[in-house]
Amino acid sequence: MGRNAPLDLGRRERQIMEVVYARGEASVTDVLEALADPPSYSAVRAMLNLLEEKGHLRRKAAGRKFLYLPTVPRERARRSAIRSLLSTFFGGSASEAVASILDQEKLSPDDLDRLSKMIDSAKKEGR
Repeated sequence: MGRNAPLDLGRRERQIMEVVYARGEASVTDVLEALADPPSYSAVRAMLNLLEEKGHLRRKAAGRKFLYLPTVPRERARRSAIRSLLSTFFGGSASEAVASILDQEKLSPDDLDRLSKMIDSAKKEGR
């Protein structure tokens, strides 16, 4: 996967990646146990193999099973997903995305204070 390539994942693939990121590594059985309303064992195995083919996961042997590990650190994957989201839905505008979140989500006073401090810091740094 290229350094700036977005994670082009379907809903179930995102769920599987979340399990792998949360655990650090996961077997097919681990993923099955973690998913709500999971598909069959063979479907999960096929999706893990597809994610490996796409370059999002790598696998290592662990006895008679395989463990799947992310190939990209979670933070880099997160940044890639945000870039893709901004480009697809907000014309690349971070301020439009933030405005949409503020319009639709009820944030706590602590969250609003944190965002305010982040904005002040970004202004000082010239970002």
